[in-house]
Amino acid sequence: MRVGLITADAGHPLLAGAAAALGPEHEVVVLDPRDADAEAVAAGARADVYLLKARDPRALELARALERRGAPVVNTAAATELCQDRTEMADLARRAGLPFAATTAFPSLDRLARQAGDGSGLPGPAGLSGQRWPVVVKSRRSRKGDLVARVDDPARLWELAAGWGEEPVVVQAFAPNNGWDHKLYAIGDRVFAGLRRSEMAPEGPEDDRSVTAPPARWAELTLRVGEVFALDVYGVDIIDTGDGAPLIVDVNAFPGMRGRPGAPEALAALALRRAG
Repeated sequence: MRVGLITADAGHPLLAGAAAALGPEHEVVVLDPRDADAEAVAAGARADVYLLKARDPRALELARALERRGAPVVNTAAATELCQDRTEMADLARRAGLPFAATTAFPSLDRLARQAGDGSGLPGPAGLSGQRWPVVVKSRRSRKGDLVARVDDPARLWELAAGWGEEPVVVQAFAPNNGWDHKLYAIGDRVFAGLRRSEMAPEGPEDDRSVTAPPARWAELTLRVGEVFALDVYGVDIIDTGDGAPLIVDVNAFPGMRGRPGAPEALAALALRRAG
């Protein structure tokens, strides 16, 4: 089999580990979406399946071109792009009955700060009407280095607006929790788990900690997310709001999964199944 990697970082541990697991009997080819001739190279030596690790516009367009030629792409360009828009993400999740945080969009952080500052509060159709502080403000478009911050009052909004004023944002109600984000990752029907200190926790973020096994119902919830979002390789950020009640706050297409034992092998096996 020939497996194509759509990425600008073929040395990423998850991809490198998967390539090693595929062994010499399978060929691994790399398509860097930054290369102008990437689509032509793919047309001349088509792979049996492509793994879409990159999420920038060029990578998505390359994936779409391959899909139009009938090539299987994991995850699809459409599913990957959906996970970059936190408003569409929340709408789909809540329509499907998933326990996703109520989310309201604002065209810019400046607009949000003005509205919060004039006393009209934080209205919205997703359940934030009359919302009390604190809230969580995030960039509407999910990407590396995006805005994710806890906001306790309008003054903090204006501080953020100094650097992010024109940024389209979403607002989520802050749910009391123990300060840890539960990071659940899925590759096909395999679920891996970890813990990371929340970016909003006073202690600040820490590296991921592996968890032997997530609660069974959380693993089932994670797989349900994959069905709803048509994802094969993805991550689900969950917080425990008390007594094990899960609240989903984000979904990510093809996360890094660094340090997850068995993840590279699971990815290699998934690639071969999709190729077949």
